[in-house]
Amino acid sequence: MLAVAYPLHANSQQMPWDPPAGETPSQVPFEVQPDANQGQPVQEQPAQEPAPEQQPAQSQPGQKQPAQNKPAAEPKAERVANPVAEFSGIDKITGRIINFDVYIDETVQFGALQVTPRVCYSRPGAEAPKTDSFVEVDEITLDRKIRRIFTGWMFAESPGINAVEHAVYDVWLKGCKQKSDVPAPVAAKPSSGGAPAKVNSKQPTN
Repeated sequence: MLAVAYPLHANSQQMPWDPPAGETPSQVPFEVQPDANQGQPVQEQPAQEPAPEQQPAQSQPGQKQPAQNKPAAEPKAERVANPVAEFSGIDKITGRIINFDVYIDETVQFGALQVTPRVCYSRPGAEAPKTDSFVEVDEITLDRKIRRIFTGWMFAESPGINAVEHAVYDVWLKGCKQKSDVPAPVAAKPSSGGAPAKVNSKQPTN
């Protein structure tokens, strides 16, 4: 629409919306008209859904999968069975300590105690030291009777875990050996009646 400006006459009456004489339209104050959309509820835009995560590509039949590096299981160190068990014994009255070797299934008498190792295990040289032996200890009482006072495992690295409780003597495992300076016991020979002959117990000579 084309707006046409008409000049004002000198005797013409000025209207309220006309600018005062001598002022440009930019200098005339104006009122801000209210927005026709003011007060109308604002329509909320729907929230955008997050983009779906990319799923790993599934392998097609016949396609080779990359090999996964799995840690190799460490080989379990096997125990070494030894034919000789080395013990230490102390006489609490005299304070004397004696080291003595005992062959497996042999009985050696130390004071009033009889020591019989059944097995003696150790670890290879490259492994952490761990030496244990299953031992039976009997006591010879004053009336010449034999009484079992200990049955269990002894550990060379921890002699105080399973200790022999006796008023006069103490015995603990010191180690395991493959050889000993003590001669091996003589194998029991069957008696005439068919029963195995008994082997007399030895006393430590150290």
